[in-house]
Amino acid sequence: MQTLTSRQPVPVHPLKGNGTETFTMARSEGGTVIEPDMLLPHRKAYYLLVFVRQNQGRHWADLAPYEHRPNTVYFSEPGQILVKEEPTPFWGTHLEFTNEFLAQHAELRTLPIVQNLRHGHELRLTPAEADTVEALLAQLEAEYQRPGEWQQRMLGSYLTVVLTYLSRLYTEQYPEAEPTPDQRLLRAYQAKVEECFREVHEVSAYATQLHISAGHLSEVIKAQTGRPAIKHLHERLVLEARRMLLHTQQPLKEIAYDLGFQDASYFNRFFKREAGLTPADYRTSIRKMYQ
Repeated sequence: MQTLTSRQPVPVHPLKGNGTETFTMARSEGGTVIEPDMLLPHRKAYYLLVFVRQNQGRHWADLAPYEHRPNTVYFSEPGQILVKEEPTPFWGTHLEFTNEFLAQHAELRTLPIVQNLRHGHELRLTPAEADTVEALLAQLEAEYQRPGEWQQRMLGSYLTVVLTYLSRLYTEQYPEAEPTPDQRLLRAYQAKVEECFREVHEVSAYATQLHISAGHLSEVIKAQTGRPAIKHLHERLVLEARRMLLHTQQPLKEIAYDLGFQDASYFNRFFKREAGLTPADYRTSIRKMYQ
């Protein structure tokens, strides 16, 4: 796996096209698409869903490697760090859509595979399920190739069917019960942390955003997870730091500043307390592991 060789932050790739597109799709029947920027760590500014009929190789989503499997769907959301190890012949379909597209089709945001509360990345399909997905994608592709006044509505409708079917499979592979009010508060807190963790490092500030007291928020989060609310925030900061230490050459001071730490030495102490290693030692050890 390659890492970034410059000291620049992980690049964020926008949706390709004319700059106004919010949804794209492409089918491949054994082609090998060589995109050098995909072979280096990057973030996407959009949602990506890849239906693999057949493919060999491996890619990374954040800190986890995934061996490519037939009849599998891989999905990621904006902000994750992705990197492909090498280009290989691919049979399947790519779907890409932005937050702007979701805003036009609000029902899509409610689907489990889009919310991805279980932090999944891989759905394994039976041959029959893969056939169903392929048939649905064929209908979606036919509409995609037919521009016109009704195209955006039709794309939203067909994509809703595709993602609803995949959400059924998602809930089977990542099961959970109907959330209680406390579980909904936990999810709301986690969503706020995901949105603001770089700028907001105090639980009281999140409680204000959620219109509850800091004490009540802390009590619910501790009861639901066994860990204090501040621990969830710290874990998210450490995850992002691990991503950047593995995938980039950014100096530690720049990483600290990007994560909202004005004092690099404090960030160094914080990371060592949470991860057991200094940032420099972690960068050295993790790269040796994956060489």
